[in-house]
Amino acid sequence: MRGLLHLLAFAWILASPAQARAADALVAVAANYAGAMKALSEAFTGKTGKTIAFTTGSTGKLYAQISQGAPFDILLSADAKTPEMLEADGLGVTGSRSTYAVGRLTLWSAEAGRIGNDPVAALRDAATLKIAIANPDLAPYGAAAREALKEMDIWDEIQPKLVFGENIGQAYSMVESGAAQMGFVALSAVISPQRSQTGSRFDIPHEWHQPIRQDAILLKRAEGNGAAVQFLDFLASPEGREISARFGYGSP
Repeated sequence: MRGLLHLLAFAWILASPAQARAADALVAVAANYAGAMKALSEAFTGKTGKTIAFTTGSTGKLYAQISQGAPFDILLSADAKTPEMLEADGLGVTGSRSTYAVGRLTLWSAEAGRIGNDPVAALRDAATLKIAIANPDLAPYGAAAREALKEMDIWDEIQPKLVFGENIGQAYSMVESGAAQMGFVALSAVISPQRSQTGSRFDIPHEWHQPIRQDAILLKRAEGNGAAVQFLDFLASPEGREISARFGYGSP
């Protein structure tokens, strides 16, 4: 079993060994931040000449890989809890944690006109049979969706319509495919410059849920890696935050 875990931990390297060997820093990135990360890594290379290789996945799986020895230099998590755990485990550099982005939640349908200015009416509509959200017990965006539904005072009423994804990416896929008429998804997935989404949406106000903090941490193996430290600095710079904002993220 331990050997299998190690194979899983390093599978991403085997998929692109040349890129991994050539990179100055290796970054594990929460799946919802993939588009922004690609743009950031390209801008960072253009500015510094140093290259960043990255792999994306659910934060829980990335944490498991890091725990099993996957050679990442940085984790860009979908939450604040996982970097705290890595620091407590002795796998992250003490004091290096920071919030690199604040996620935004939106109620989205692939159908134009289905969602207007009244999200409660859209959710209650008899034609709305399935509403996708990420598992609120596992995913920060799912927890935020549950808080928003409670703020609207319809959490209990809507329960029979809810379908749960393992993460926010799965919730998005259910809406995109038509398996759900609408869902609570990351705003970044809908407005990303890499997508030209149609449909309708209602952006959930910040005050309807706790902030979706996405924290970064420098991992122990990278304490002497100047490129990794530089990249974290770039992420927090005005240029880095402007790129992040283009993909639908707020600044800390």
